[in-house]
Amino acid sequence: MKGVILAGGTGSRLDPLTKYINKHLLPVGPYPMIYWSIIKLRDAGINEILIITNQHHLGSFIQLLGLGEELNVKLQYKIQKNEGGGIADALMSAKSFINQEKFIVLLGDNIFDDSLTPYVKSFQQQDTGARVLLKEVEDPYRYGVPQLDKKENKIISIIEKPKFPPSSFCVTGVYMYDQNVFQLIEDIERSNRNELEITDVNNLYIKNNQLQYDILHGWWIDAGTHESLYKANQYVYENMKEEKK
Repeated sequence: MKGVILAGGTGSRLDPLTKYINKHLLPVGPYPMIYWSIIKLRDAGINEILIITNQHHLGSFIQLLGLGEELNVKLQYKIQKNEGGGIADALMSAKSFINQEKFIVLLGDNIFDDSLTPYVKSFQQQDTGARVLLKEVEDPYRYGVPQLDKKENKIISIIEKPKFPPSSFCVTGVYMYDQNVFQLIEDIERSNRNELEITDVNNLYIKNNQLQYDILHGWWIDAGTHESLYKANQYVYENMKEEKK
């Protein structure tokens, strides 16, 4: 199984820091943010990793990470042609890298405590389809929110940034897909934001009864704002202190 990290975007919510640096290179704990995604994938046994970013910041990633030797992984890079085109649009850049395999996608600004190992194993045992990771949050209206049928242990639908969330869970930036995802991306239309929305892709998997889910147990944060970046640093340093005891 291969891994894909999405590390493009403008990072406008982190201005003015992101006027001169890609947000995924900002520090979280003792490392640049991008390290955490790589480490999570590596520790789950995924060593072949593609980083998708933009033309402007590609050189910075290569200068920092090279081909992944220092982190004991094998890195490749791709540029998202339609910058700002959405998560699903960025994912199309991974098609040739995946080559008919199952794979896992991480949004590079998602920092979390859980090991990916049990979730990856569950997905590997899943014959077809996709798998997402959910997390209970205080402000689900900021995210894609699943409507859950807990008796059947399935997601009925996912609503993007709803005014009235159907649950207290959000779909985190951890997605697992089979090779059919690329055909599904081609089947969706651009949203009002002129983006190819990953929520639309996931809803197609739901329509085909092929989307399963797990729930993260530890802390999780989308480190895309000044406040959440600060909290991510707090979580990481507190976790490091606990491990040293």
